[in-house]
Amino acid sequence: MTKTLKPGDPAPPWDLPTAGDGRVSLAGLKGKRVVLYFYPKDDTPGCTTEALNFTEKARQFATANCAVVGVSRDTPAKHERFAAKHGLKLILASDEDGAVCERYGVWVEKTLYGRRFMGIERATFLIDEKGRISRIWRKVKVAGHANEVLAEVKAL
Repeated sequence: MTKTLKPGDPAPPWDLPTAGDGRVSLAGLKGKRVVLYFYPKDDTPGCTTEALNFTEKARQFATANCAVVGVSRDTPAKHERFAAKHGLKLILASDEDGAVCERYGVWVEKTLYGRRFMGIERATFLIDEKGRISRIWRKVKVAGHANEVLAEVKAL
């Protein structure tokens, strides 16, 4: 069973491949605030809306010294197609083996139409400049979420 993270805890480290043959890591973003948001799947309605909402606010997050990183288990190539199709302006990281999802406790049992399966819980972690978790949103509802996260980033 994964340890339940809470505000004040050090954020578990990660180093993941991204769209465009890049890499992103928590260590590489030290000194910045990081919005690490987990989402189930590229190019599905809720995930597309969430990515577009964060993209709309990209300049405001950047002005607040904050990187926005979206994580799913999709491949970097799939992330690249997703970003290009929708003009996304955020980092999409690939956690194909699910190790980072496990460390953050977002790989959970879900139920859809009575069928149980394992999947990513839509969740967002706000990590401060020192690598500590300052806020966690679980079971995120997409509507208004990017605005709420941006307000929290600006309040830090």
